[in-house]
Amino acid sequence: MVLSMDRWVGKVAIVTGASSGIGAAIAYALVEKGLTVLGIARGAERIEERAKQLSDKKGKLHAIKADFSKEEDILKTFKWAKDNLEPVHILVNNAGRGAKANLTEGETRQWKKVFNLNVLGLSIATREAVKVMKENKINGHIIHMNSIAGHQVLNFEVPSVYSASKFAVTALTETLRQELNQQGLKIKVTSVSPGLVESEMTNLHPNLTPEMKAVYEKMPILQSEDIADGVVYALSTPEHVQVHELTIKPIGEKV
Repeated sequence: MVLSMDRWVGKVAIVTGASSGIGAAIAYALVEKGLTVLGIARGAERIEERAKQLSDKKGKLHAIKADFSKEEDILKTFKWAKDNLEPVHILVNNAGRGAKANLTEGETRQWKKVFNLNVLGLSIATREAVKVMKENKINGHIIHMNSIAGHQVLNFEVPSVYSASKFAVTALTETLRQELNQQGLKIKVTSVSPGLVESEMTNLHPNLTPEMKAVYEKMPILQSEDIADGVVYALSTPEHVQVHELTIKPIGEKV
């Protein structure tokens, strides 16, 4: 199998949650490979700064301020892309959130925030991307950023609604694959499921308790760039090859 990103050079990719962590690493990797990347975040300042730093790369990074838990923001983003760029070829549904909101004591509003972004936002963005790909006869690629918590409920401080939202992503990945097949479309879909990754949602969280900090310090951990490499790998496969599920764990991970 020959791996190559050549067919994506000059094409447009939307990456959500691109201001930090995994999303920022994916945006960087795709710009390096020569893509035009539309980086999405609720606060776009860091993306704008990164765009300046990447001005000498093969591709180009654009920053859009948008909250992908809100349908109106998603629709505005795709309209801006349509009006200002070439058609979207790749969507990376990376934006996600957790909440300290378990099933016995959590507040409904906290649960809704998790599902509105991790499930509904992902689904709406996917729908809009597939529309563009169908209209323009593009054999594109949809990447869902999942988690090992989307395949097993971890006995760890991962709120139960977060795990439930990622289980939904696992199901949505397969549902989308079946729908695309039924419609005769050659759009790929890949679920990427990382283990523990250094990020502002895990060991770099600003409100991390000393107890959890000590727990994280004892655990093997991945870097955002490791996940970005996995995304590039999935995108690099030949057109007839689909990496449906890619699980990435650090050596020594116990779960």
